[in-house]
Amino acid sequence: LLSFSNYCVLFLVGHTLKNSGSFGACLVQASRSFHQSSQSLAPVPPLPEKGGKVRHGIFPEELFTLLYPKTGVTGPYMLGTGLLLYMLSKEIYVINHETFAAVSIGAVIIYGIKKFGPSVAAFADKINEDKVTEAQEVKDQAMGSLAQGIEDEKKEQWRVEGRHMLFDAKRNNVAMLLETNYRERLHMVTNEVKKRLDYQVELQNLHRRMEQEHMVNWVEQSVIKSITPQQEKESIAKCIADLKVLAKTTQAQATV
Repeated sequence: LLSFSNYCVLFLVGHTLKNSGSFGACLVQASRSFHQSSQSLAPVPPLPEKGGKVRHGIFPEELFTLLYPKTGVTGPYMLGTGLLLYMLSKEIYVINHETFAAVSIGAVIIYGIKKFGPSVAAFADKINEDKVTEAQEVKDQAMGSLAQGIEDEKKEQWRVEGRHMLFDAKRNNVAMLLETNYRERLHMVTNEVKKRLDYQVELQNLHRRMEQEHMVNWVEQSVIKSITPQQEKESIAKCIADLKVLAKTTQAQATV
């Protein structure tokens, strides 16, 4: 049979482990290690930041609320008192020197918890808050980098979508350049053909003009060769007579 000191130590250790977050985390990790099925991948509810409510330091509030509907408000206290008296009367638990040692140890532990518990809890909360702040900063940095990566990816996708329009514009520019070169060469060919045709027209006009000049010269030379000296004298005499008649006519008109 266990002594009262052992019962107190077990209650205190259980209460301390219940209020500590590391014990809960160990239990969750242990429960995860035992479950190897697909259910182990299910989301785990977050651990509570603070322990449940207790009465008298070690008795959970759920025990009282469980007994209230059947025993009333004083039922849990009567149950505890009756259980203690039953254990003492039946000598299930015997009071000895270990009882006083357990009471002394429990009093020291309770005093230490009441005296140093708030400062230790504040220190632990501060360490926890620092860790949470650092984790949040790392998370914010990661989220910022991921958001920037998403924006860069969207911009690259937008550029890829605009690349088709850019290629279309480049193809249109190349087609316009080819059309411009074609028309320039066509204009150049037209000018060259026109120059050659103009050259042929000028050449034909030159031949026709030279033929005409040659014909006129030939006719003049033929006419001059056909005039005899006697005809030349008669022509000169006729010209002189015509000039004299013209002079007399002019003179008469001047005197009148």
